[in-house]
Amino acid sequence: MGRIFILFLLLGVISASAQDKDKLFGTGAPPEPKKGFILNGNGDFDIPAADMAKRFGLSYRIGPAVFYKTSSNWIIGVKCDFIEGSVVKQDSLMINIRDKYSGPSTHLYEFINKNGDRTGVPVYERGYAIGVQVGKIITLNKFRPDNGLELLGSVGFMQHKIDIYNSDKSVWQIQGNYLKGYDRLTNGGFAEAYAGYIFFAKNKLLNFTLGLDALFGFTQGRRDYLYDVMRPDNQQRLDILYGVRGGWFIPIFKRKSEDLLFE
Repeated sequence: MGRIFILFLLLGVISASAQDKDKLFGTGAPPEPKKGFILNGNGDFDIPAADMAKRFGLSYRIGPAVFYKTSSNWIIGVKCDFIEGSVVKQDSLMINIRDKYSGPSTHLYEFINKNGDRTGVPVYERGYAIGVQVGKIITLNKFRPDNGLELLGSVGFMQHKIDIYNSDKSVWQIQGNYLKGYDRLTNGGFAEAYAGYIFFAKNKLLNFTLGLDALFGFTQGRRDYLYDVMRPDNQQRLDILYGVRGGWFIPIFKRKSEDLLFE
């Protein structure tokens, strides 16, 4: 966390230096914030907490977003994050059908397949979160009004499950509807908060945001019956992801005639 805040300070110094140059060579009148659409690609590195930490380990999210930025620096848009992970900590997963020497500690589940051979089946964390975002850019220098502290709030729908990768369909116990009795499908609403630094480059190429993110999922298990623990999976859950988020984006701003003249 300390390194991240140091990075924020460095970004602020770089931005301030560029702003000083603008004041030295510019007309002296501060520009107005631009308005238009922003096409964004984001990535998160997440640490799970609460019920999420009981089932999964470290994970990451990646996905697109589309925003509209107003001339008063309000932003509103939609986002979709795909949740990916390779650490599954569910001790009871397939305990009734797998080899007793395989499981979460080995990251591989072994079975006797339909041909009588021993085969390994990997498992992964998979999911997504889709929702709407509203936020504000707080300008730190009037000569660069589009740059500054970015605060975003999000609400929407999230879903995750354990992806049991029986690729060759050789293990009959985890095919078709049988698979649903093990995958721990979970979904529900979420709320998310983000705080970071946003930078719009004059060359329109080096545009980025970097900050801290927290997602709170108010979810529930959605399977009628789990074969390995022999019970329904309908418990309420609190799924939390704390992360570092970064993004690169393409602004499509409306430009005034005087902007075209001086650029």
